[in-house]
Amino acid sequence: MSQINTQDSRLQPYLGTLQRIVSDMGPQRPFQSSLKSLLRTLAENHQFKRPHLVIFDPETQTLKLSLAHDPAKSDDIEYAPGVGVTGQVFSSGQPVIVPRMKDHPSFLNKAFGRSEEELATLGFICVPVLGPGEEAAPREVIGTLSVDTPITDLPSLEGQCRFLQVVAGMIANQAAYLQEEMARQKHMMTQGLIAGDSTETGMQATNIVAASKSMRLVLNQIAQVGPSRATALLRGESGTGKELLAEAIHQASPRRDMPLIKLNCAALPSDLVESELFGYQKGAFTGAVQNKKGLFELAHKGTLFLDEIGELSATAQAKVLRAIQEQEIQRLGSEQTISVDVRLICATHQHLEELVENGSFREDLYYRINVFPVFIPPLRERREDILPVAEHFLKGYAEEYQKSIKRISTPAIDLLTQYHWPGNIRELKNCIERAVLVCDEQVIRTYHLPPSLQTAESTATDSNLSFCEAVAKFEQELLVDALKKARGNMLQAARDLRVSYRIVNYKVKKYGLDAKKFAVSKGRPIK
Repeated sequence: MSQINTQDSRLQPYLGTLQRIVSDMGPQRPFQSSLKSLLRTLAENHQFKRPHLVIFDPETQTLKLSLAHDPAKSDDIEYAPGVGVTGQVFSSGQPVIVPRMKDHPSFLNKAFGRSEEELATLGFICVPVLGPGEEAAPREVIGTLSVDTPITDLPSLEGQCRFLQVVAGMIANQAAYLQEEMARQKHMMTQGLIAGDSTETGMQATNIVAASKSMRLVLNQIAQVGPSRATALLRGESGTGKELLAEAIHQASPRRDMPLIKLNCAALPSDLVESELFGYQKGAFTGAVQNKKGLFELAHKGTLFLDEIGELSATAQAKVLRAIQEQEIQRLGSEQTISVDVRLICATHQHLEELVENGSFREDLYYRINVFPVFIPPLRERREDILPVAEHFLKGYAEEYQKSIKRISTPAIDLLTQYHWPGNIRELKNCIERAVLVCDEQVIRTYHLPPSLQTAESTATDSNLSFCEAVAKFEQELLVDALKKARGNMLQAARDLRVSYRIVNYKVKKYGLDAKKFAVSKGRPIK
């Protein structure tokens, strides 16, 4: 019996890590942060040093260090297939164990600048990462997962190697997404959508956070249309980020150094929209005491963004059409034509086809602006983006309001991902700002979120719970979150909850929770 218990205690850290990987690799978790969390877990739980993930770049035919737990020493590192330990593992598809790095003649030690002492006291394990399997097709190697590990006996190293092979198999999909993201980022950089370089492959266009496949497709379309002068039509519900994408198109174009002028056509009365767009001459109407340039003139050689273009009046539509076709305008009250060179980006949340059909929107103008349509999905259809966007806003508002808020609790994350977000990104932004303002601790919890998110309808949890059942459920959520934070330490959880250890112990038993599964103890070799 003591032998079994000893074996269980040695296996527990590995099982705990695997459980955490399964939890972190859920379908709504962004793949890049999930992989970073994995590398951090390997370092913290198992005494592994410098865990890193290398991904093959098909375009350059090199292996690129894509993610590492030690980012300060991981800039611009590449390996050649077949060269060094990492290259050999990639080429052969077989794991390699180096008992002591100093004794291995072909070991590449320049990648992380290891010291002589480290080379003498550390071993190295590298396992292949295979792409997702398909029917009747062999799985190809797309990268490697490597760690430095303290020197120990060979059976222990072999056990660690088997464990890493299991981990590599579990992250196949995320690694494939990372490879795809690398190709997308390189394409976007060559198109000018992303300026500069980054030490991570998770680069994003300025202020654009996109983890879902649908939004990555949108960014690819932005990269395609950006360098041209074609008119782009951004379509999507209010609050989906059309203005931000218009800025990305402008930044990806050769006109990036020229003005980007914006107008919300729904924000002004129809008679004022014309004067804003085309300007006016002195004396054109009462109050016109001097000449004024319109937005078309101000955007000359640059870009003009017309939001909610479906709100334009019939007269304004005709003038915009002429400006697009002839590249010239007339100020109100003037017969003189002015040549303009303007790239037009339009946006709307309306169904323009229906407006054309009922005669409220010109058909010829519709075809002029619909050269390159980009459909932006609502937030409820790309739930993978909810958490990274929320964390992006949390970081910004925490800095703005000088609060030390570190994260969002698991129950609060569930609440955010289950809500249907009719206001899309704009509503999420307001929600996080409010939560930061009312939060007086280091974690955003469910009760910091707006009441609209906590109704049965908005959370999709309408279940006719009694008062006692609802209180018990909330109590259980608090207890689980405290145990996660305390890494399974019930005494620390009791301190965090400001109750006695006896109460926490009683509640853990009452709800059938296993505190050990939240434990993060130092790992021992598998034997």
